[in-house]
Amino acid sequence: MNDSSHSSRIQICSLLLLLIFITSCNGHDKTMDSVNESKTGPIILPETRPVVPVESSLSVEDTSIVEPKDVTSTHGPHSITRNIFQDRNGTYWFASWESLISYDGKLFTNVTFKEGLKHFHFFSILEDKTGKLWFGTIGGGVYYYDPVSGRFTYFTTRDGLAGNDVMCMLADKSMNIWFGTQGGISRYDGKSFTNFTIQDGLSSNFISSIVQDKTGKLWIGSNGGINCYDPSVSASTSGNFFISFRNEKGLDFYRVRSIIEDKTGNIWIGSADGLCRYDPSASLKSGGKSFTNFTNSTYYVFEDRAGNLWLSDGKLNSPEMTLTKYDGKSFTTIKSNKQIFGITEDRTGNIWFGTVNGACSYDGNSFTTFNN
Repeated sequence: MNDSSHSSRIQICSLLLLLIFITSCNGHDKTMDSVNESKTGPIILPETRPVVPVESSLSVEDTSIVEPKDVTSTHGPHSITRNIFQDRNGTYWFASWESLISYDGKLFTNVTFKEGLKHFHFFSILEDKTGKLWFGTIGGGVYYYDPVSGRFTYFTTRDGLAGNDVMCMLADKSMNIWFGTQGGISRYDGKSFTNFTIQDGLSSNFISSIVQDKTGKLWIGSNGGINCYDPSVSASTSGNFFISFRNEKGLDFYRVRSIIEDKTGNIWIGSADGLCRYDPSASLKSGGKSFTNFTNSTYYVFEDRAGNLWLSDGKLNSPEMTLTKYDGKSFTTIKSNKQIFGITEDRTGNIWFGTVNGACSYDGNSFTTFNN
């Protein structure tokens, strides 16, 4: 091979390598731009800016959901059931990994397929003060259902929702609906959404619990801790709408999953740190203690009509996870399971809870499962 030919080959190889590098870089930049755009989208600041829809691509329907052989069945869900709720008409609703399922006491109906809803895992359930129902999904936003008309309305990030993974919901005293998502909090006034994120003082955008106490203050639990929001107080000069709430050591709570206010006004917090009771009035009592800590990670906390607490605690994804009852004096293990999810009480006093294999109820003596 002569020097001229060798030189030409080197030049051709160099040009090919340069072309491949440029193409690769352009492709990488385009992909990253697309990812960054979908993650950072327009940001809505509360009160101070017009409320406009947040544009975001909606996830495709969940292909893991298997179409049932029969839309109506004597069997309930067989898979993960995150939450159970009995509405004012007596109908049970199951937020399950299979779909949205209703139960009239005799038959289970796969609402997703009966009504032609989009196929997503369902996670959270709320009944507002007018009797309307809200169903939060994973990846698909939220459905609003009017039992009178039988109509479902669908909201996603395209309509202004902060995120399409809706982990919790709250109907506040002013008739607003609050949505805790993996993209922050949304407040819906019946017409439009106003969104709140870490830029407004939230400890994290992954919101897992929202509750309103007797004074009107909102308590928000997230992966990053707890924040409080008082609707009657305007934002601070720093622009933060949400004030951090910390434990007696001044530290943030870790991976908060549940917050409730009991009948006496105590705030109960379930987190990876364990179960904690906070008494807001402790300073008014002689020798009062604001914080009382209990052991074991706690994921769900529910208070029944008699004032007992029901807890989903222990190690997640292990046989040691339990449904526990606390009567104010002692803790009693009721049932062990690999996973125990949302807990509720029906009209007759039965305790219902979700598991990795469907739904279960407890009448104080025995358990009833509905997956076979």
